[in-house]
Amino acid sequence: MQMLFQWDMSEQPPAKLEAKFWRAAKAAESTREFANRLFEGAVKDTAAIDELIVKQAENWRLERLAVIDRAILRLAIYELLTTDTPPKVILNEAVDLAKKFSSEEAGSFVNGILDAIHKSLSNK
Repeated sequence: MQMLFQWDMSEQPPAKLEAKFWRAAKAAESTREFANRLFEGAVKDTAAIDELIVKQAENWRLERLAVIDRAILRLAIYELLTTDTPPKVILNEAVDLAKKFSSEEAGSFVNGILDAIHKSLSNK
């Protein structure tokens, strides 16, 4: 999420952001690989992910969303689309991130968007 936030603010190459991020953050190699895979995939698929967000975020333009909320949504949607992590876990983690890094209201907003996207993906 933090790398996606930084990328959205500066649009630096993902590899450069990863190198900078991991100099300061400590994590097991498997955690780094998983985080980098999610980050790189979300960046690569931003256009498709953003389309899903816009469809569900009625009366909200993507540019009006808080940068941190966009990062959380992009990360969670990419994870929903590409991993076998249970959707409930992804949604709960995203809501917790929104409450911690954005606002209490953001938790409800993120939950609503992700729940709607999850339901639309389940119906395909």
